[in-house]
Amino acid sequence: MSEPTKTEPAKTEPPKPEESTAAADFTKYKTAADIVNNVMKKLVSLCVEGAKVLDLCVEGDKLLEQGTGAVYNKSVKGVKVSKGIAFPTCVSVNNTVAHFSPLESDPSSNQTLTKGDVVKLHLGAHIDGYAAVSAETLVVGASADEPVTGTKADVIQAAWHAAEVVQRLVKVGNKNWQVTDAVNKVAAAFGCKAVEGMLSCQQSQNIIDGKKRIILNPSEEQKKGFEAATFAENEVWGIDILIVSGEDGKARLEESRTTIYQKDSTVTYQLKMKASRAVFSEVQKKAGAFPFNIRRLEDEKRARLGLQEAVQHGLVKPYEVVYTGATTTVAAFHFTIALLPAGPALITAPPVWFKPEIVKSEKSLEDEELKELLTKPLRESKKAKKKAKAENGEAKE
Repeated sequence: MSEPTKTEPAKTEPPKPEESTAAADFTKYKTAADIVNNVMKKLVSLCVEGAKVLDLCVEGDKLLEQGTGAVYNKSVKGVKVSKGIAFPTCVSVNNTVAHFSPLESDPSSNQTLTKGDVVKLHLGAHIDGYAAVSAETLVVGASADEPVTGTKADVIQAAWHAAEVVQRLVKVGNKNWQVTDAVNKVAAAFGCKAVEGMLSCQQSQNIIDGKKRIILNPSEEQKKGFEAATFAENEVWGIDILIVSGEDGKARLEESRTTIYQKDSTVTYQLKMKASRAVFSEVQKKAGAFPFNIRRLEDEKRARLGLQEAVQHGLVKPYEVVYTGATTTVAAFHFTIALLPAGPALITAPPVWFKPEIVKSEKSLEDEELKELLTKPLRESKKAKKKAKAENGEAKE
């Protein structure tokens, strides 16, 4: 902010408060979100019968790079604005929960989409470290003429309703456990469960996994060590809604190889192996603080070898591919939201594919409180706020 020159007379008005990071950098968040939405539209159109999962992941990352490469190219005070992929493109099918983005050398790289597959697309971009991450669910081959029905419809409707409810609960003064409880209620209404232990995190510049978090369907053990958090003005959150059609919501590791990793900026350790140091240096240069796919690194074999030591000592953390039971289906929606002074504002766009007429569940939300919540806009109008204040004033008298 520029200061008044010394020749100007002193003004009697109180100084304006410094603009918050969330408000000042909202344009960067929104620019990243526009890029993500354009890529999502393209990927949704490419999710057809016979499409190769690997090709979709590669195309998504290429488009994210192109999109971020076309904006903010002027240096600021001689420094280039950092930008690029905030979360690599993942295409997770049916009972695969998340983080599936294979390499060409992986045994699973030949996976193709078939009609009726439930596909989760997950990707993100950042401008100057301000990240917009989005995920949505679609069904291959579904249309208004051939809508999704049965269990698949139940789980997608549960995830969509949960996302809509949470958008209205992540507001200043509310607490993270309110979100956890609401998601459990919504999932139950559709005969589903939230995937156990999945996290949503507060975001800030260069951080998508902040310390304030929301947990879905926690086990008793997970509840014990989990901190309560209150949503505060100017915070930005990445909200991950993952719902499964199974009875217990538990996810497990299988044979899939991990391909997505992220540098942990809170850990310091001097790597011993030369290969490890070279790979870690490449990671810092190409991905910075954000998750990356091994595909982005120069030499895949050297990368796998070098990352072993870094993972072992906590310098880099893996995003493991997890699965629910073989007969279950997982649906997901991820959105980024800012708690601005004027009220909550969605950074990312609404889902590209989802429409109620395409996903027809025979189940519905019965909880009156949650149904009432869904009728409310994300941000209260000024008139509504004034009315509420007046009513509160009268109540106090």
